Amino acid sequence: MSTSIDTTRYGEKVVAIEPYGVEGIAISERHGKAGNQFTLWLGSNLTIADYALGFFPIALGMSWPYVVASIIVGNILGGLALALSASMGPGYGIPQLMITRFTFGRIGGYIPAIFNYVSTIGWFTVNNILGTFGLQVLFPHLAFWQGAIILVVIQSLLAIYGHNLIHFYERIMSVVLGLMFLIVTFIALSHHQILVAYQPHVTSPWVLFVIMVAAAFSYIGSWGPYASDYSRYLAPDTKKRRIGGYAFLGSFIASVWLELLGAAVAVLVGNSSANPIAALHTVMGSFGTVSVVAIILGGTAADALNLYSNSLAAGALDVRLPRWALALIAGVIGLVLSLLGSGGFEQNYDNFLLLLGYWMTPWMGVLFADFYVKKAYRHRSVDQRAEASVYWPGLLSFVIGILVSVPFMDSSLYEGPIAKALNGMDLTFYVGFLVAFMLYLMMSSRSSARSLNEPSLKSE
Repeated sequence: MSTSIDTTRYGEKVVAIEPYGVEGIAISERHGKAGNQFTLWLGSNLTIADYALGFFPIALGMSWPYVVASIIVGNILGGLALALSASMGPGYGIPQLMITRFTFGRIGGYIPAIFNYVSTIGWFTVNNILGTFGLQVLFPHLAFWQGAIILVVIQSLLAIYGHNLIHFYERIMSVVLGLMFLIVTFIALSHHQILVAYQPHVTSPWVLFVIMVAAAFSYIGSWGPYASDYSRYLAPDTKKRRIGGYAFLGSFIASVWLELLGAAVAVLVGNSSANPIAALHTVMGSFGTVSVVAIILGGTAADALNLYSNSLAAGALDVRLPRWALALIAGVIGLVLSLLGSGGFEQNYDNFLLLLGYWMTPWMGVLFADFYVKKAYRHRSVDQRAEASVYWPGLLSFVIGILVSVPFMDSSLYEGPIAKALNGMDLTFYVGFLVAFMLYLMMSSRSSARSLNEPSLKSE
């Protein structure tokens, strides 16, 4: 993709529209530090969606030990997926979905790009709806459509200006939101008697545990398909462990913190189906305004990334428009979906979280096998794969990984026979990842013995 904007000397400039789209970042333009990954993922995960997810285990009737354990385990797994994805950025210097072309081919890479385009719009819509609810709590006479437009304008501007402004904004939000949520946490813990008294009786705790682990993983892990979008400007020799470590810590701390806080508020308000924002405002008493402002700001922090990466997903689909124009289009689409979906938010949110992972984990299985096991980034043959129409070992492993995991799915839309036999225990994420991971290692090994110039792999 190209733009009419001067593409030289972008460097550390903050208030300048990013001139790059999905093309590779030249060495002369590389900048930033690995530590910036911590503030980026901390700020973007101190958010309303994380907080709202905390209501989910209380709605299921889980006891505190299972709530805490499931949130920690789910976020460890999701944080690792995010960390491994973010660590790829500097080596390639391109967005995450363009890296996918090395394992799927150019046309084959369209499939995960389409999935990610839809999911980023979905996340934007979720956060925008919750943020607008927050504005209505602060300003009761504000119409939903008015609040939604205000937030879309702010978030779209952040996405249009792009990479450097987003990193700068997240650094600010990591401090501002961190202080605000510390106040909220302190007040919630002051009601510890009520929290300790919460002891529901559950007949199938392990089934609920697995469901909550999947939901927590799906939230934080869903950043994986665009993690390298925010690390690709780092120097190529930046240590992968430092990038991954900072990304993991930032996302893990924020997600565990906010999800546990959401669970605490759900218990204190005594109604897990209540509007999460209104519930927080009620529980916080005289500090209700501070807590709601934190929720709204957290939504803008997350949605800046959603819109920005959505524009890069469109670029990975070879849409020939400037990145800033694609971000603007995504903002308009998200606004329309927010207006249409606000009425049924609570009942749709949890299913949306679970459905996201059904394509995401097989994709990760292929990508991680290629990058971390086969270390294909060291070989020039990967360039031929990216130029090919389809690289079949990657695409087939991905598709088969999804198909094999279908019987394990459990959602309100579909319950697979294996999930039904396991009383609703959803193992889709793990099965999809492992199948795609192992298949790719086997199929790519056979393929590497043959020339990449076979008819099925020739570029267009």
